[in-house]
Amino acid sequence: MKKSIVLVAIVASVFTACKSEKKETTALNEATTVEVNNYDENNVDIISSVLTWKGSKPTGSHNGTVALKSGNLEIVKGKIKSGVFVVDLNTIKCVDLAGTDGAGKLEGHLKGEDFFDVAKYPTATFTIKSVKNNGAKLDVTGNLQIKDVTKSITIPAVLTKENELSVFTSEVFTINRADFNVKYGSKSFFDNLKDKFIDDMMEMSFVVKTKA
Repeated sequence: MKKSIVLVAIVASVFTACKSEKKETTALNEATTVEVNNYDENNVDIISSVLTWKGSKPTGSHNGTVALKSGNLEIVKGKIKSGVFVVDLNTIKCVDLAGTDGAGKLEGHLKGEDFFDVAKYPTATFTIKSVKNNGAKLDVTGNLQIKDVTKSITIPAVLTKENELSVFTSEVFTINRADFNVKYGSKSFFDNLKDKFIDDMMEMSFVVKTKA
């Protein structure tokens, strides 16, 4: 049975430290209504699925992961018909600082009110709206929600099989965190930051696998 939903919450954008290269931002548009088939609202394997992130500032970069809380990926005759990936922002991890006090400090800061405000916005969501073939790849358009902002975004991806399971793998895509009201250290919101700013551009990618 189908029901219309106006997408809900994604993803995890996170950032902090690197010699910032000019990154091309993935185009964002106003969110639109999405038809989702609720044949199975949780057929995604959240243990093996992940959102990765990378952020930068003038002195370096940090990268990490965020786990999925739930999701579904509907495949019909080898093609994506619909999908919803709900990201658990309480699971933000900094991989490059793993095992150090710095990792815990950074993770706590990213979850805090001046970054993603996880206490108020515990999840983020990517809801697939449409999929078009683009050579050997797919152009996947969907609604991305971070905090209280939802935008339409198109990301490149591939759909493969792994031991009869479906695997959705996106290429790295870049968003502007300022578009989602993530303000800390952003030159879009604050003046006179000098070299203390954090780059607005964030890199992200998905690997989403279905359950056995």
